[in-house]
Amino acid sequence: MARRIPLVIGHRGAPGYRPEHSRSSYDLALAMGVDAVEPDVVVSKDGVLVVRHENEISGTTDVASRAEFADRRTTKSIDGAELTGWFTEDFTWDELSTLRTRERLPRIRPSSASFDDEQPVLRLRDVLDLVRAASLEQGRELGVVLEIKHATYFASLGWDVAELVAAELAEAGWARGELPLTIESFESTVLARIQQRGVAATYIYLLEAAGRPFDLATAHGRAALTYRQTAAPKGLDGLVGRVDGISVDKRMILAPDKLGRLTGPSPIIRDAHDRGLRVFTWTCRPENAFLIGQFRTGRAPEAFGDWEAEWNVIRDAGIDGVFVDHADLGVAFFRRE
Repeated sequence: MARRIPLVIGHRGAPGYRPEHSRSSYDLALAMGVDAVEPDVVVSKDGVLVVRHENEISGTTDVASRAEFADRRTTKSIDGAELTGWFTEDFTWDELSTLRTRERLPRIRPSSASFDDEQPVLRLRDVLDLVRAASLEQGRELGVVLEIKHATYFASLGWDVAELVAAELAEAGWARGELPLTIESFESTVLARIQQRGVAATYIYLLEAAGRPFDLATAHGRAALTYRQTAAPKGLDGLVGRVDGISVDKRMILAPDKLGRLTGPSPIIRDAHDRGLRVFTWTCRPENAFLIGQFRTGRAPEAFGDWEAEWNVIRDAGIDGVFVDHADLGVAFFRRE
């Protein structure tokens, strides 16, 4: 049987080389040949969809060094976890647009950190427009894999994230299948609400390796399925007809033991495919810090380990899509015949 060629997705652009979610991160990923890029979206005080990995932004922007915003520092409970910092929902878009992006992992990626404080924060509309422009320039269809963050939390503040996303996609010309669009979230309820609004997309349910989805835990408490239960055959049965696929922590495929030794690939990809569901995985990174123990080389967390051996297990298991931080490595490896 021919080897499956997965979709290669620039995870927040190309954050192995540039600060995540910056303009240059996206531009570089697209230039390196990815099939799609992945923006995460959160909400501003005035309802603008902002591209940040989390709504707490002290680790990825210069907000903590801005004296005029010192009084915005606060502590909140986000999806059940207490966090202290600066949050997008406490800033208007005009204020957020004055911030500059920073590398989230400067010790592991110092070369990326050399681009700190040079580029502004982006909106979802900015990313949609730059991907469309790159598609025209390169003469190929480029996609967006849009991840929606903390929909239940933002609903508690009065924001209907599904409505905000659907309206933005429609206005930008991305809601009717004009270009390849995937929408994903760790909360299945927001995916269903966007589907109900008629947005043409591939819908992917994100699954953590542990815990319960916040939306279902809020509604049903401990009766809510855990992510692991959802990834089991019976749980996958319940997803058929509701979503197009799942996206899983790569450890759910590699199944390392307590010593970090590979025991996988687990049956999760086969089980999903048997039910007509696609499987994506996150995140394929080459540094020791992100590899399971068996594939690390030396002790330096920033050094590249035997990433090809780890990625080979994932590819050969029949994965449909992979999120990569180093776009050039991902394109070269996963398109290899």
